[in-house]
Amino acid sequence: MPTAPIRLTRRDALKRAAAALAAPCVLASSALGKNGAIAPSERITMGFIGIGGQGGGHLLGGAWTYLTGGYTAREDVQVLGACDVWRDRRERATQRVNGHYADTRAKGSYTSCKAYNDFRDVLARRDTDAVLIGTPIHWHALMTIMAARAGKDVYCEKPTAVTIRESQAMRDAVRRYGRVFQAGTQQRSEYGGKFRRACEYVRSGRIGRVKTVYVNKGGGGITWRRSFGKGRAVPDGLDWDLWLGPAPWSPYEGRHDAHLFGFGGINWGQHHYDIVQWALDADRTGPVEIRIDGGRLSYHYAGGVVVNAWGYPGETVGGSGGATFVGTEGRIAVDRENLVAYPSTILKRPLGPDDVRLYYSNSHSGNFLDCVRTRKRPICDAETAHRAISAHLLGGIAQRLKRSLTWDPRKEYFPEDDEANRLMSIAKRSPWRI
Repeated sequence: MPTAPIRLTRRDALKRAAAALAAPCVLASSALGKNGAIAPSERITMGFIGIGGQGGGHLLGGAWTYLTGGYTAREDVQVLGACDVWRDRRERATQRVNGHYADTRAKGSYTSCKAYNDFRDVLARRDTDAVLIGTPIHWHALMTIMAARAGKDVYCEKPTAVTIRESQAMRDAVRRYGRVFQAGTQQRSEYGGKFRRACEYVRSGRIGRVKTVYVNKGGGGITWRRSFGKGRAVPDGLDWDLWLGPAPWSPYEGRHDAHLFGFGGINWGQHHYDIVQWALDADRTGPVEIRIDGGRLSYHYAGGVVVNAWGYPGETVGGSGGATFVGTEGRIAVDRENLVAYPSTILKRPLGPDDVRLYYSNSHSGNFLDCVRTRKRPICDAETAHRAISAHLLGGIAQRLKRSLTWDPRKEYFPEDDEANRLMSIAKRSPWRI
């Protein structure tokens, strides 16, 4: 038997509305930032562009993030976008991010993460504070420039650029738009402070006057590799055209690693030269001459220090991101696993009040986020990153030309050397031009 509809008078409706408004509203303490939780309004909102091995590790946890669960696990971060040209990759990542938030945060205390194919859609979001770029290397500088123009702070994986001209443009864009930029050269922050301590001892004169530095990496750069063959069918779910981006169009051949167009030490090189520049107090300058002698590469600085692009004879320390510093009174070698000195007494005497103390950070991602909040300069800011990658790229130009070069680190060009100056940039496919 059908029931009669319930009819409310206007007065009854008003009474019910008033009762609902008078009832207490119960919110989870995490939504209000109580009990040590961070309120949603205080979280830094982020988008992740390129979420394969390196970028995916940052997003969800990896060997180089030093925090279980990556940025997703950070209470002070809200991930709003996961972007990748591989459909399965971005969809899986988005599901994991949202699953984690559903399990750990109160309902209504977060905005769901969305999946994106085109990074420009991430940059267009006005509610995103910062982006992390972990794409193939030929995209890094261009995306950083576009992110800065869009008002986003940037954490960019190394190499932060693949030509000197685009590195200059990246640095200038970060300055012009007042953005916070952190390079993914995390050795200044991580590994128990080994690299910071080594640089402090070198700059405090513990090995006397620095004469020579040995680095286990030569120069590097990129060259476009174009194929005019038939190629293969592009895998379902891959936006190959957007993967190529500024690279010349070529058929898909089954290769899509992040360093496809790189040569030399372009993958690791910036780590090594970043530490050399830090130890030599050269974060705002660079070498004045790059020499090729008997096929060997060396960098010569204005103060007389020579940086050799090979390991110190017989020294096993320095291969993983480090270097050996030789002075008039001893030497220090450092890498991710070790910090050693000869004589060993060099490291046994603690630094005193008059010794050099460098920028302290024990978390690279934490330093970036702190600077996003405070607008302070990060430990690996845009100028620091530019000078480190420039040194590496200068070596790559000398190696390609197979001759020595003179460099002006203030004006940043090769005086009276048009051939070398042309190699400071590379043509990019329209519309991806700086």
